[in-house]
Amino acid sequence: MDQPTVGILHPGSMGAAVAACAVTNAAAVLWCETGRSTASVERAARFGLTPVVTLAELLDRSDIVISLCPPAAAEDLARDVAGHRFTGVYVEANAINPERTKRIAALLEHGAAVVDGGVVGSPPVGGKTPTLYLSGPADATERIEALFAGTAVRTAVLGTDVGKASALKLSYASFQKTSRVLVALAVGMAREHGVDQELIEVASRRTDSYLSEPEYVAKTAARAWRWGPELEEAADALAAAGLPPEMLGAAASTLARWNDAKDSELTLTDALDRLAQP
Repeated sequence: MDQPTVGILHPGSMGAAVAACAVTNAAAVLWCETGRSTASVERAARFGLTPVVTLAELLDRSDIVISLCPPAAAEDLARDVAGHRFTGVYVEANAINPERTKRIAALLEHGAAVVDGGVVGSPPVGGKTPTLYLSGPADATERIEALFAGTAVRTAVLGTDVGKASALKLSYASFQKTSRVLVALAVGMAREHGVDQELIEVASRRTDSYLSEPEYVAKTAARAWRWGPELEEAADALAAAGLPPEMLGAAASTLARWNDAKDSELTLTDALDRLAQP
């Protein structure tokens, strides 16, 4: 099969790194530069992506489109793509709940083949090898497996049901991200009473405790703008399953206190100070 042309919407930290891996097996990887930030322009250039001016041009030229954007924008973006009558493979790879993924599949069902995707792990740079879980039509998932063959993005197919990949992504994120929020609260409380080092010492006796790695709190703060909306999606997925969503909703609210720390280089002290006094 000829190498496909791929469109990435949009080259954020995860999207650009995933798209860069796709470059290996694609004729070209396109992105739409109109309205994007200087940081996106620089990131896309660094990863070898080809700019186009309009979404229409990207969709006309692309055989495969990968959507990796903030969760809140996922459906509006899919609606725009549907409006252009895209007929290729659309990979809905955002951290959104399964019901929203199914709505997006319905929006695009009269033209595109929709693959549900969920990225588990860090962006594929510096030796990191995340897994892109896939569910959807077999011929379409096979094309995505071929696109990332031999790259730092591993793929794993969960079957043909749209929603499975999103469910796995959010199930994992529910634990992974909320546990980091709990670390911040526990260390913040201990610090207030002058026993934070003792708390870390207690936790370090257990090999499986995030509490023994409080330096991760600062990284959590820098990613809060992305993680909060993801946990809101996970809370909605819990509610849809008849499970209580309050804990994840509260974790999302806690993360919102760090929204202005986007991608910053904070110390643990800075992060805890911002959490205590937003």
